[in-house]
Amino acid sequence: MRSTRAFKILANVCRLILACTFILSGFSKVIDPWGTALKVNEYLSIYGVEYLQPAAMTFSIWLCGAELMMGCMLLFKVRIRLISIFALVSMIFFTLLTLLSATLIPVEDCGCFGEALKLTPWETFAKNVALLPMAFVVWWRYRPDKIFAFKPLEIVLTCTFFFLSMYLGYYCYIHLPLIDFLPYKVGVNIHEAMQEPAVESGESETVLVYRDRETGREREFSLDDTEWQDAEKWEWVDTRTTSELPSVRPLVSEFALRDAEGDATEEVLTMPGRVYMLCVTEFDRLSRPCARRMASLVERAREEGAHVVCLTPDPLYGVTWHDFGSGEVRCYNIDASTMKTMLRAYNGLVVLDDGTITAKRNCRDIRP
Repeated sequence: MRSTRAFKILANVCRLILACTFILSGFSKVIDPWGTALKVNEYLSIYGVEYLQPAAMTFSIWLCGAELMMGCMLLFKVRIRLISIFALVSMIFFTLLTLLSATLIPVEDCGCFGEALKLTPWETFAKNVALLPMAFVVWWRYRPDKIFAFKPLEIVLTCTFFFLSMYLGYYCYIHLPLIDFLPYKVGVNIHEAMQEPAVESGESETVLVYRDRETGREREFSLDDTEWQDAEKWEWVDTRTTSELPSVRPLVSEFALRDAEGDATEEVLTMPGRVYMLCVTEFDRLSRPCARRMASLVERAREEGAHVVCLTPDPLYGVTWHDFGSGEVRCYNIDASTMKTMLRAYNGLVVLDDGTITAKRNCRDIRP
C-alpha cells in the first residue's frame, strides 16, 4: 500500500515537471513562429530534406502548438493515458535527435526554448535524458486506463487547448511575437549597443557563414570583413561563435546598412528625432495593401517632419530610392538575417526615436 501511494506521488511529480517543461518550451517557441521556422529550416538542411522547407512555417506553428497543448493536457490530466503515450514517444524521439545533434551532426543550439533560453546540444541531451524516465513513469502510472474512453468535458478541453495553442502561433505569425527575446527589442538604442564592448568569456570569435549565390559555395567571414554585406552576391547561411560557449544569436554589432555610395550605418542611426524604417524583404512580392499602408506612413511622416528610410536585403543594383506611391524613400541594403532578427515579419516597420527602438509593427499593423 505504501509503495503504491509513493509511486502515485512520484508519478504526479513527474507529470507536473513534464507539463511545465512542455508548456515553457512550447510557449517560448510558438510566440516566435518566424524564429522557430528558421530553426526548422536549419534542421531540414542538415538532414538533407530541403524540399520540405516551404512548409517550415506551418510545421513550426503545428509543432510548437502541439507541444504547448500536450503540456496543458498533462497539467490538467486531460486524456492522460493517451497523452502520456505521446509524451513518452516525443521524449524518445527528441532524445535520439539531440544525441545526433551533439555527436554525428552537430548544431550550435537545439532551439528547444526558442530565443528565451539557449542550450548547447549536450545540455539539451542531458535535459532530455533526465525527462525521459519521468515520461516513462507517467506512462506506466496511467497504463491501465482506457485510451479512447473520451468524456464530454475532456473533449471540450482538448479542443480548447488545441485551438488556443494554434491560434497563438498564428496570431504571432500575422503580427509580431508577444514577447521579444531578441537583441533588437523595444527600448534598445542600436547605435549605443553597437559601441558596447563584447562580454568576454575566454577567447572567442564571431564567424559569419555566407553562400555565394552564383557558385553555391560557402565561405566564412569575420565581422571586420565587409565583403559579406554585398547582398547581391552573398546569401547568409549561419552565424556562430568559436568559443567554449557557442552562441547562434545574431549580434547587434552586425547591424550594417549600405547603399551605392558605401556604408550608411552611422548616418541612419544618428539621425535626430524620429526615423521610420520601412523593412521590405522583396519589392516584387510587396502586396498592394502593404504598399498602400507604407505610402500613407510616408505621407504622414512628412507632415510630422520625421525621417523615412527603407531597409531591404533585396539587391538594389545601384538604385537608392523607391517610390511607395506617395513619394520616393531612400533605400539601404541590410543583411537578411539581421532584418529577420530585428523584425519577425516579411515586411514591416521599425521606429527609432533618437536612435532608440520605440515601436515595431508587422506591415498589416501599420496605421496611417
